[in-house]
Amino acid sequence: MSFLTSNTGADSILPAEFAALITDPVTAESVAFHPDVATTITTGSHEFHIPVLREDAGAEWVPEGGEITPDDPTLDEVTVTPAKVAGLTIVSRELAADSTPDAQNIVGASLARAIITQVDRAFLGALPAPAPRGLGSIDPQYLLAEGDNVHDALISAVSVAETNGSVVSAFLVNPSDANKLALFKDAANSNRPLLADARVIMGRPVIVNKHVPEGTIWAVDKTKIFSVLREGTTLAISDGPFFTSDRVAIRATLRIGFGFPQPLGLVRITQDPSDVTTP
Repeated sequence: MSFLTSNTGADSILPAEFAALITDPVTAESVAFHPDVATTITTGSHEFHIPVLREDAGAEWVPEGGEITPDDPTLDEVTVTPAKVAGLTIVSRELAADSTPDAQNIVGASLARAIITQVDRAFLGALPAPAPRGLGSIDPQYLLAEGDNVHDALISAVSVAETNGSVVSAFLVNPSDANKLALFKDAANSNRPLLADARVIMGRPVIVNKHVPEGTIWAVDKTKIFSVLREGTTLAISDGPFFTSDRVAIRATLRIGFGFPQPLGLVRITQDPSDVTTP
C-alpha cells in the first residue's frame, strides 16, 4: 500500500494497516469475491494469465506391446488486466486526526461501501470501459424461463452446466426474482410454499444482489470465474479543496478484474426471449 499525503494532520486515521479497512470489506461483501461465486486471486502483476484447457490429450486402447500414439492437450489462456476503481470520502479534520479504531472504521466503511457498489455493478453487468468485463458481457449458455417455469429452469440449469463440464455452486438473483421464488406454492389453491428455503435450491445457495438484472438468474460455477485483486491499495489525502471548511478528502484506489475462461460453463436463465438470441 502506498500513501500520497499533504500536510493535513490526518495521518492518525491512516495506519499502515489501513488497506485492510478497504480490501477486507470488499472481498467479504462483494458478490464478485463470494467463495461460492468465484475463485479469488491476488496478484502483484499488471496482468494475470488464466490457463485454459481447450482439449484434453488423447488416449486409446492398444494391444500389449503396441505403439501408443502421442497426443498433446490444446492449451489457451485468458488475460485479466485489473482496472482501477476508486472511492472518495470527505471527513472533518477532527475525525481524521482521531486514531481510535471506531474513527478508522467509519472512514473505511464509507469508502468500502462505495467501492463494493461499483465492483458488484461491474461484475454482474456489462459496464463500458474502463470498468472490467463482467457477466453481462460474456456469451454463456441460455435458458428461457417464463412465469412459474422459473423454478424448473433453475433445476435444468444444473443439468446444462454439468453437460458442459461445470458444477453449479450458486445462483445469483435479483431481490424481486428472489421474492417471486419464495412466493411459489406447491400446488394450485395452496398456501404452502414450493421451496422450504427459498435461499437454497438443490443444495446450492441463492445469493441475492440488487445489481443482478431483474428477470435474469445466473447459475455459476466458482471454478469458472476468477476475481483478480491487484496488490497495493493506494490512499491519497488532501485538504486542498476543503481548506476553508477544515475538512479532509481521503481517496482509496483498488485495481480489480474478472476472468471467465469457460463462459459456456455458466448458465444465464432469462425471462426475455430476446436475450436467448443475443450473440
